[in-house]
Amino acid sequence: MAHQPHPLQRLASPSRSLSALIHVIGLLSYSCSFWYLQQFPTEIHFGFGGDFQFLTIIGLALATATFAFGLLADLTLNPQLFAIKNFLSVCSTPLEVLISILYWSISAIDKSLLFPPEFALPLLPDFGFHGMPAVMLTLDLTLLSPPWTIKGYSAMALSTCLAFLYWGWVEYCFERNGWYPYPIFELLKTWQRVVLFSVSAVLMTTSTLALKWLYGKINGIEEFKKEALHPIKRE
Repeated sequence: MAHQPHPLQRLASPSRSLSALIHVIGLLSYSCSFWYLQQFPTEIHFGFGGDFQFLTIIGLALATATFAFGLLADLTLNPQLFAIKNFLSVCSTPLEVLISILYWSISAIDKSLLFPPEFALPLLPDFGFHGMPAVMLTLDLTLLSPPWTIKGYSAMALSTCLAFLYWGWVEYCFERNGWYPYPIFELLKTWQRVVLFSVSAVLMTTSTLALKWLYGKINGIEEFKKEALHPIKRE
């Protein structure tokens, strides 16, 4: 039986046409970023946790998984795979928006807080790591997905859990390696890290709610609700 899209979903998905094309473009971009990591490794790459000490790479992996399930759903027209893609999107899209906000805002202040000058990235791979995933996932949400049902308190709980899980992972890697992946962590005291990760959780929650608002604006969720409550009677 063919998958019936949600009434608010802008474009057909899963489908073997535009939806598949968007997912292929995203996966090609993410693959190029992973290829770049292998071609230009840093010393962190060889430490415990490897490149997955970076929140950027964790987010990139989650974005890749989201689009991989999206493409599989497109090719097979399988609603279960489509549902998995949408489930992952609730985590990966706000996370990538958060990564873009944190990276570009901190970079505007002082890039050395994120990496030593010798590790500076050219513009294209820089955008591939820290901009393209957020753009592609937002396109997938607004054009190819049903509306999210996650509430504000659930978004806050999810964001807080992810933020402090990452902090725990970073500290565990520090115990094994003796260094942090981001120089900014070296400069912060414990209470300041608590503030940083708490603010990050709030920003991710805000990103989730902002993405829901954007979806509603693009796809007319308010008009849909009005029609559902007051259906037009036809003679």
